[in-house]
Amino acid sequence: MRLLLDTLIVLATVAVMEAVAWASHKYVMHGWGWGWHRSHHEPRHGWFEKNDLYALVFAGLAILLIALGTAGLWPLQWIGAGMTLYGLLYFLAHDALVHRRWGLRYVPRSGYLKRLYQAHRLHHAVPGRDGCVSFGFLYAPRLDILRGQLRRLHGGPLQRAATGSTGPRAAD
Repeated sequence: MRLLLDTLIVLATVAVMEAVAWASHKYVMHGWGWGWHRSHHEPRHGWFEKNDLYALVFAGLAILLIALGTAGLWPLQWIGAGMTLYGLLYFLAHDALVHRRWGLRYVPRSGYLKRLYQAHRLHHAVPGRDGCVSFGFLYAPRLDILRGQLRRLHGGPLQRAATGSTGPRAAD
Protein backbone atom coordinates (compact mmCIF):
# COMPACT_ATOMS: atom_id res chain seq x y z
CA MET A 1 0.00 0.00 0.00
CA ARG A 2 2.85 2.38 0.81
CA LEU A 3 4.40 1.81 -2.62
CA LEU A 4 1.11 2.74 -4.27
CA LEU A 5 0.86 5.92 -2.18
CA ASP A 6 4.46 6.88 -2.93
CA THR A 7 3.87 6.29 -6.66
CA LEU A 8 0.71 8.42 -6.57
CA ILE A 9 2.67 11.21 -4.87
CA VAL A 10 5.32 11.10 -7.62
CA LEU A 11 2.69 11.17 -10.39
CA ALA A 12 0.66 13.92 -8.70
CA THR A 13 3.84 15.96 -8.33
CA VAL A 14 4.55 15.61 -12.06
CA ALA A 15 1.05 16.92 -12.82
CA VAL A 16 1.38 19.79 -10.34
CA MET A 17 4.81 20.65 -11.73
CA GLU A 18 3.27 21.38 -15.14
CA ALA A 19 1.07 24.01 -13.47
CA VAL A 20 4.05 25.35 -11.49
CA ALA A 21 6.18 25.43 -14.66
CA TRP A 22 3.40 27.22 -16.60
CA ALA A 23 3.05 29.89 -13.92
CA SER A 24 6.84 30.23 -13.51
CA HIS A 25 7.29 30.54 -17.27
CA LYS A 26 4.53 33.14 -17.69
CA TYR A 27 5.02 35.27 -14.57
CA VAL A 28 8.66 34.79 -13.58
CA MET A 29 10.58 33.96 -16.77
CA HIS A 30 8.55 36.41 -18.87
CA GLY A 31 8.40 38.82 -15.92
CA TRP A 32 11.02 39.77 -13.36
CA GLY A 33 13.21 36.76 -14.33
CA TRP A 34 13.50 37.76 -17.99
CA GLY A 35 17.22 38.48 -17.49
CA TRP A 36 17.93 34.74 -17.43
CA HIS A 37 15.16 33.65 -19.80
CA ARG A 38 15.97 36.16 -22.56
CA SER A 39 18.82 33.90 -23.67
CA HIS A 40 16.26 31.24 -24.56
CA HIS A 41 14.48 33.60 -26.96
CA GLU A 42 17.68 34.62 -28.74
CA PRO A 43 20.06 32.61 -30.93
CA ARG A 44 22.14 30.29 -28.77
CA HIS A 45 25.91 30.37 -28.88
CA GLY A 46 27.43 27.19 -27.51
CA TRP A 47 25.91 24.32 -25.56
CA PHE A 48 24.35 26.28 -22.72
CA GLU A 49 22.35 29.45 -22.24
CA LYS A 50 21.73 31.59 -19.19
CA ASN A 51 18.15 30.25 -19.07
CA ASP A 52 19.61 26.87 -18.00
CA LEU A 53 20.10 28.39 -14.55
CA TYR A 54 16.37 27.80 -13.99
CA ALA A 55 16.97 24.05 -14.35
CA LEU A 56 19.68 24.27 -11.69
CA VAL A 57 17.31 26.09 -9.31
CA PHE A 58 14.56 23.47 -9.73
CA ALA A 59 17.09 20.60 -9.52
CA GLY A 60 18.52 22.08 -6.32
CA LEU A 61 15.04 22.26 -4.80
CA ALA A 62 14.33 18.64 -5.81
CA ILE A 63 17.64 17.50 -4.28
CA LEU A 64 16.83 19.35 -1.06
CA LEU A 65 13.39 17.71 -0.86
CA ILE A 66 14.84 14.26 -1.52
CA ALA A 67 17.48 14.81 1.18
CA LEU A 68 14.88 16.02 3.69
CA GLY A 69 12.62 13.12 2.83
CA THR A 70 15.31 10.49 3.24
CA ALA A 71 16.20 12.14 6.57
CA GLY A 72 12.71 11.28 7.78
CA LEU A 73 10.36 13.96 6.47
CA TRP A 74 8.10 11.70 4.43
CA PRO A 75 6.80 12.30 1.70
CA LEU A 76 9.27 14.98 0.66
CA GLN A 77 11.57 12.50 -1.07
CA TRP A 78 8.67 11.43 -3.32
CA ILE A 79 7.79 15.03 -4.13
CA GLY A 80 11.45 15.59 -5.01
CA ALA A 81 11.40 12.42 -7.12
CA GLY A 82 8.30 13.72 -8.94
CA MET A 83 10.06 17.01 -9.60
CA THR A 84 13.04 15.07 -10.94
CA LEU A 85 10.80 12.99 -13.22
CA TYR A 86 9.15 16.18 -14.48
CA GLY A 87 12.62 17.62 -15.15
CA LEU A 88 13.53 14.55 -17.21
CA LEU A 89 10.29 14.78 -19.22
CA TYR A 90 10.89 18.52 -19.72
CA PHE A 91 14.44 17.84 -20.90
CA LEU A 92 13.27 15.23 -23.42
CA ALA A 93 10.25 17.18 -24.74
CA HIS A 94 11.52 20.75 -24.61
CA ASP A 95 15.29 20.69 -24.92
CA ALA A 96 15.78 17.56 -27.03
CA LEU A 97 12.64 17.42 -29.18
CA VAL A 98 11.53 21.03 -29.63
CA HIS A 99 14.84 22.87 -29.49
CA ARG A 100 17.04 20.03 -30.76
CA ARG A 101 19.73 20.95 -28.29
CA TRP A 102 21.33 17.53 -28.02
CA GLY A 103 21.35 16.40 -31.63
CA LEU A 104 17.85 14.90 -31.89
CA ARG A 105 16.54 15.64 -35.38
CA TYR A 106 13.12 13.99 -35.12
CA VAL A 107 10.19 16.19 -36.17
CA PRO A 108 6.85 14.76 -35.04
CA ARG A 109 4.31 14.43 -37.85
CA SER A 110 1.16 13.73 -35.84
CA GLY A 111 -0.38 13.41 -32.41
CA TYR A 112 0.58 14.82 -29.05
CA LEU A 113 4.26 15.47 -29.81
CA LYS A 114 3.41 17.41 -32.98
CA ARG A 115 0.95 19.59 -31.04
CA LEU A 116 3.52 20.20 -28.30
CA TYR A 117 6.20 20.99 -30.87
CA GLN A 118 4.04 23.43 -32.83
CA ALA A 119 2.64 25.12 -29.72
CA HIS A 120 6.15 25.89 -28.54
CA ARG A 121 7.05 27.23 -31.97
CA LEU A 122 4.08 29.59 -31.63
CA HIS A 123 5.39 30.63 -28.21
CA HIS A 124 8.65 31.69 -29.84
CA ALA A 125 6.94 33.38 -32.82
CA VAL A 126 6.76 36.63 -30.84
CA PRO A 127 9.97 38.63 -30.50
CA GLY A 128 10.72 39.49 -26.90
CA ARG A 129 8.80 38.57 -23.76
CA ASP A 130 5.42 40.26 -24.24
CA GLY A 131 2.46 38.88 -26.16
CA CYS A 132 3.55 35.23 -26.14
CA VAL A 133 1.18 32.26 -25.94
CA SER A 134 1.52 28.67 -24.71
CA PHE A 135 3.59 28.73 -21.54
CA GLY A 136 3.30 25.03 -20.70
CA PHE A 137 6.03 22.50 -21.39
CA LEU A 138 4.24 19.15 -21.39
CA TYR A 139 0.71 20.36 -22.12
CA ALA A 140 -0.25 22.48 -25.10
CA PRO A 141 -3.65 23.98 -25.88
CA ARG A 142 -5.14 23.28 -29.30
CA LEU A 143 -3.28 25.10 -32.06
CA ASP A 144 -6.37 26.91 -33.34
CA ILE A 145 -6.82 28.41 -29.87
CA LEU A 146 -3.18 29.54 -29.76
CA ARG A 147 -3.36 31.05 -33.25
CA GLY A 148 -6.53 32.90 -32.24
CA GLN A 149 -4.78 34.25 -29.14
CA LEU A 150 -1.88 35.45 -31.28
CA ARG A 151 -4.27 37.17 -33.72
CA ARG A 152 -6.07 38.92 -30.84
CA LEU A 153 -2.80 39.99 -29.22
CA HIS A 154 -1.06 41.13 -32.40
CA GLY A 155 -3.81 42.03 -34.86
CA GLY A 156 -3.05 39.24 -37.32
CA PRO A 157 -0.82 36.23 -37.92
CA LEU A 158 2.86 36.48 -37.19
CA GLN A 159 5.10 35.91 -40.18
CA ARG A 160 7.69 33.75 -38.46
CA ALA A 161 5.05 31.35 -37.12
CA ALA A 162 3.14 31.28 -40.39
CA THR A 163 6.10 30.70 -42.69
CA GLY A 164 7.78 27.93 -40.70
CA SER A 165 11.16 29.60 -41.14
CA THR A 166 14.18 27.34 -41.36
CA GLY A 167 16.81 29.39 -39.57
CA PRO A 168 19.14 27.98 -36.92
CA ARG A 169 16.36 28.03 -34.30
CA ALA A 170 13.60 26.84 -36.60
CA ALA A 171 12.35 24.59 -33.82
CA ASP A 172 11.56 27.64 -31.75
